[in-house]
Amino acid sequence: MKGKKIGILIGVAAVIVAVGASVTVTQQNEYKLIRQFGKVDRVISSSGISFKIPFIESTQSLPKETLLYDLAASDVITKDKKTMISDSYVLWKISDPLKFAQTLNSSVESGESRINTAVYNATKNAISSMSQDQVITSRDGELSDMVMEAIGTNMDQYGIELLKFETKQLDLPDDNKEAVYERMISERDNIAATYKAEGNSEAKVIRNKTDKEVAIQISDAKKQAEILEAEGEQEYMKILAQAYGEEDRSEFYSFVRSLDALKTSMKGEDKTVILSADSPIAQIFEGK
Repeated sequence: MKGKKIGILIGVAAVIVAVGASVTVTQQNEYKLIRQFGKVDRVISSSGISFKIPFIESTQSLPKETLLYDLAASDVITKDKKTMISDSYVLWKISDPLKFAQTLNSSVESGESRINTAVYNATKNAISSMSQDQVITSRDGELSDMVMEAIGTNMDQYGIELLKFETKQLDLPDDNKEAVYERMISERDNIAATYKAEGNSEAKVIRNKTDKEVAIQISDAKKQAEILEAEGEQEYMKILAQAYGEEDRSEFYSFVRSLDALKTSMKGEDKTVILSADSPIAQIFEGK
């Protein structure tokens, strides 16, 4: 009886072990490879519980999320034979887990090794096609685009997709950094001086042209003013001639002009006026 119970317990335990060995759980951030005698039989991409043949099929997990690979800083040579230091990283993911398993034996380290080679070669080729100044000014995304374009779809053969390439640092070696920056500053100063000289020259041309136009306008205005003044004077004399054309009016006009002249001569202090006896004004003062 006791032996029978032990046999039942062993059987139950065996069933539990068999059931446990047949169940596999796939997380949301992973692929699950089901291998049969070492060969990948199928890939489970959806999260949840799956079943496999106990003791015949085994499982292996591969990351499904985006991965970061930080490349080691390395020296690169520009088109003008200048050395620069490139420190970059890439974002990547496994796009085809079956192909990744078949070509790289499911090794993330092997995948990163392929990425390192491809990215380094693409970066080296891109930088070697540009001068040092162009490299320094291409940090706004131009170099990243060139590297991604150079790699293209080369990583598809490994079931890998490169999502993004970025340079953390693209700098000069410490021994010549100061000299290069000083040269670049000097070149920028020369460019600025050229622009300033061209601007001053253009401004002088504009000022001279404007001064000439203003002088012409002033001359024309003065000429027109003189013409109008002469016409006004002519009209004034004409009106006077018509107003004092008769003898009695002419005498009155002469008298008014004499008063105006006397008024003008009497301006200021201690003024003395000597009039002849037959002067019209003297006759007024004498009551004649």
